Amino acid sequence: MITQKNIVLPSMPRGYHLITRYITSELENLPERGLLHIFMQHTSAGLTLNENADPSVRVDFESFLNQMIPENHPSYTHIMEGSDDMPAHLKSSLIGNDITIPITNGKLNLGTWQGIYLCEFRNYGASRRLVLTIYA
Repeated sequence: MITQKNIVLPSMPRGYHLITRYITSELENLPERGLLHIFMQHTSAGLTLNENADPSVRVDFESFLNQMIPENHPSYTHIMEGSDDMPAHLKSSLIGNDITIPITNGKLNLGTWQGIYLCEFRNYGASRRLVLTIYA
């Protein structure tokens, strides 16, 4: 059985935001076993699983990716939407826009220190649309 739900996350500033609670609050009656696939319908933000306890990990993500993919690089040609736009597209492709999490005993089977991140790469991110698909 497959079920699907669309949700909208509120606008968040640039950075790496734990959204595990947003996701779990939208999930009712998870199957005993299955998979949750989360897909983001955007090209300038990303989704990933990582450290959910120490916020310095999220700061380091931001610092490192900004060094790897700087704003105002002279080779960018897609610059009409601001200096953060092309880097946001590149970061989104590197991080990805979907994740899959196993469901075990009716709960997301995340590791002890794992949380779901919204990686907002735009300086002033808009609300973000997610498609949650449950495979039971």
